[in-house]
Amino acid sequence: MTVSYLGAAADTAAVDAAIRDFLTERRAEADALGEDIAAMVAELESYVLRGGKRIRPTFAWLGWIGAGGDPHDPVAPAVLSACAGFELLHASCLIHDDIIDASRTRRGHPAAHVTYAERHRTRGFSGDPDAFGTGTAILIGDLALIWADVLVREAGLPADAHARVSPVWSAVRSEVVYGQLLDLINQASGDEDVDAALRVDQYKTASYTVERPLQFGAAIAGAEADLVAAYRAFGADIGIAFQLRDDLLGVFGDPAVTGKPSGDDLREGKRTVLLATALERADRHDPDAAGFLRAKLGTDLSDDELARVRAILVDVGAVEHTEGQIALRADRALAVLEASSATRPAKHQLAEMAIKATQRAQ
Repeated sequence: MTVSYLGAAADTAAVDAAIRDFLTERRAEADALGEDIAAMVAELESYVLRGGKRIRPTFAWLGWIGAGGDPHDPVAPAVLSACAGFELLHASCLIHDDIIDASRTRRGHPAAHVTYAERHRTRGFSGDPDAFGTGTAILIGDLALIWADVLVREAGLPADAHARVSPVWSAVRSEVVYGQLLDLINQASGDEDVDAALRVDQYKTASYTVERPLQFGAAIAGAEADLVAAYRAFGADIGIAFQLRDDLLGVFGDPAVTGKPSGDDLREGKRTVLLATALERADRHDPDAAGFLRAKLGTDLSDDELARVRAILVDVGAVEHTEGQIALRADRALAVLEASSATRPAKHQLAEMAIKATQRAQ
């Protein structure tokens, strides 16, 4: 495997190299099935490597470093390769999530199902282009999930490390699906409870973004239980704070920066913590505003309607409260990290990542 740099933090280029090397082998399999399959695999590779901050592989790598892993150890390339499996898992989740949410774009480009629908039209295939695009994207997302497993399994980890990491890997794959199911149920049922929205954030975001990746790296290193517990506490708080920031960006973010239209979460009817907080406060202090929010949630908001929703979120204190929760969780996580037995280089990098994840603009 090609490794451009291995240090206290995994360089994005190194993670990309691990993914590219792995997908090169998969492309050889696809070539034998014909040019259409090969083209779809090439599109998946482009999708995975186009944009993204490699947050999950980096947290996993730092979990290993913090538990005593040495970036100069001969096993380090295998560790990085295994950590890169999180990026394929992430790609699978994004592809499926965009189908579920009927999102048209991702990272400033057409979503996968939109890309494949357009390919259907360009090729003059028979049948419904949108149905073809959706079906193809579902299967490509499944393929990314399968290949994530293959990448972790064939990374070259020592047998004892692989045995320790397997239950963590199983847990994260299950939890992200549980989170997606909870999200769908909350949206369909109109659940407005803040705790219900937080539970979605825990399973759909915090688990596979920070908490489990850190535990994954720690498991490879054979970390003590106290450090694993600290990682999980840090990861749960930073992961939820990451999603709370995402909620704010989904309403107030600049599309040129986020790569997605502003207000999409509202148009899709997502039951976010931000919205649940706003409804709870509006019910108490401004029933007319609460009624407007409920009437417009899940509809194709005009620019004026979106502006009014934003004003309500600010006026009822939901934005301020959410910002406060982000700061509270970040501070609590950083305190847990500092008190942990993680190595000093890992603490420094994890603290930097925590700040970036919770204060980002995209």
